[in-house]
Amino acid sequence: MSLPARKTEDLLFGVDRSATGRFWTLSPVDEALVRRLASSVGGSDLVARLLAGRGVEPGTAGAYLSPTLRDSFPDPSSFADMDKAAAVVLDAILDKKKVTVFADYDVDGGTSSAILTRYFRAWGEELGLYVPDRLEEGYGPSPEAFRHLKESGNDLVITVDCGAAAVHALEEAERIGLDVVVIDHHLMSGHHPPAAALVNPNRPDDTSGQGHLAAAGVVFVFVAALNRLARERGIAPSDGLPDIMHLLDLAALGTLCDLAPLRGVNRAFVRQGLTMLSRGQNEGLRALADVSGISKVETVYHATFMLGPRLNAGGRVGDPWLAAKLLATDDRAEAIALAEQLHALNEERKAVEAAILDQATAQAEQALAKTPDRGILIAAGEGWHPGVIGIVAGRLKERFHLPSIVIGWGRGLGPVAKGSGRSVTGVNIGDAISAAAREGIILSGGGHAMAGGLSLEPDQIPGFDRWMVDHMAQFTAERAAALELTIDAVLAPGAVTTELADQIAGLGPYGAGAPEPVFALQSVHVSHARQVGANHLKITAEDATGRLDCIAWRAADAPLGEVLTPGRKVHLAGRLKAEEWNGRRRVQLEVMDAAEA
Repeated sequence: MSLPARKTEDLLFGVDRSATGRFWTLSPVDEALVRRLASSVGGSDLVARLLAGRGVEPGTAGAYLSPTLRDSFPDPSSFADMDKAAAVVLDAILDKKKVTVFADYDVDGGTSSAILTRYFRAWGEELGLYVPDRLEEGYGPSPEAFRHLKESGNDLVITVDCGAAAVHALEEAERIGLDVVVIDHHLMSGHHPPAAALVNPNRPDDTSGQGHLAAAGVVFVFVAALNRLARERGIAPSDGLPDIMHLLDLAALGTLCDLAPLRGVNRAFVRQGLTMLSRGQNEGLRALADVSGISKVETVYHATFMLGPRLNAGGRVGDPWLAAKLLATDDRAEAIALAEQLHALNEERKAVEAAILDQATAQAEQALAKTPDRGILIAAGEGWHPGVIGIVAGRLKERFHLPSIVIGWGRGLGPVAKGSGRSVTGVNIGDAISAAAREGIILSGGGHAMAGGLSLEPDQIPGFDRWMVDHMAQFTAERAAALELTIDAVLAPGAVTTELADQIAGLGPYGAGAPEPVFALQSVHVSHARQVGANHLKITAEDATGRLDCIAWRAADAPLGEVLTPGRKVHLAGRLKAEEWNGRRRVQLEVMDAAEA
């Protein structure tokens, strides 16, 4: 893709095209704000600069750095239908009705269902579970699923992380006399499907201002509403009301793995939830940590990159019920067995993903060689598993910095092809897919700004590719802007210490909406480089101030690896990570990008 000309003075170190095809800029901050913040955070210019770059003001710095539920927890009654939902569910508990939770098959759905299961158990009641099969049933409740649950004797179904858009299913539930409480967080159209209660901070008439919550966060607020209602009625189990603070580990895990923005109460969920996770009180999570090789779950990385993929593996390539069962069990032996199954499925998922990624990358390179200015990548293959095509689309987007769609069909997956898309900032892929569906280019599809899904006939793929390339031509400026890598600060290798890394970590939690700081090293020599693992590079960068160990993930067979060779003088960009190795703590730079100096 040809880039518009840029002023050299706007570029950091003059980098206008790095190893990964990006241009570098230094994060602009209000220097007056930095000075005001420095006085309120102990005088550290770097800390103040990082906070200013994240929109933190002196008056909110304390809450940002030390988030608590006491200060940020929303009034449950501010959510539309929350009080109604609490009454319906508490009555069902007291009347010992048969209740089942219908959960989505991802981590947010699994943690949401486990919060409810554990809450019901504290009242001496067992909550039934239903998780749809991704291949056989697709996302969310269907009329058939609700009929099955009704025929199984259920009096009430609670949907979590799904249901708000399931109009036909909810209409069928109303017709057959099955009460349904929906607890969701996905965007809704103006149509309000029938339900005993529909709790969703993103429903059009909700005024809670909590639309950034993941489903697990909404469910946590819901169990708080249940406790409040029980307290008002003067009722409780024999051991007292459930201590919902013990469920914060699940709320934090769902929030992180669903990439909910880390602002407001989400920061408190994660900060306090990570403390709960580190105690290992949840048998399922403790067993999963053991098979993952984690002695203690205490970081965002542990939750999102170690536990999250394993919990998702069942819904992607195996049994979608495994994660929800694991998170809800108190039986150590069952937890170990379920954790081992999920670990094995995750290994299978990685193998399937790697094979599809190789083929999809080859298709993307061929497409760009033929049409360098195309604004979107579309890769498709027979037998490509729908459980991993979204991950592969994300990998293509990260590598080529272009909106990407990956499509699979056939070989037991059904005659209709399924696609999943991921986009770059500024290019709404959900709108583009919806437009293609309206024009009859594909069978159906939609999504949101950064991700979307679609269904189409395999013979529609070439026409869809042409239509998308034409449609994306209007977003040249937005695609170019997506190539910007914003650097928070420039550091010298000799200035990087474990103390500095700990200070930066203390500004967390980091995640969606609260990005981890990116630092640059200027004009350093690569004095050592070797491949580790499958395709990672371990390098040493040094200058007159000292040396720093660095790691570049998945770089050995990528353009980034071609720059990171011994003897070269380069600029590096990445994130600092402290770790413990053989009893001693050290810090390294996780390299995101590099450029010739």
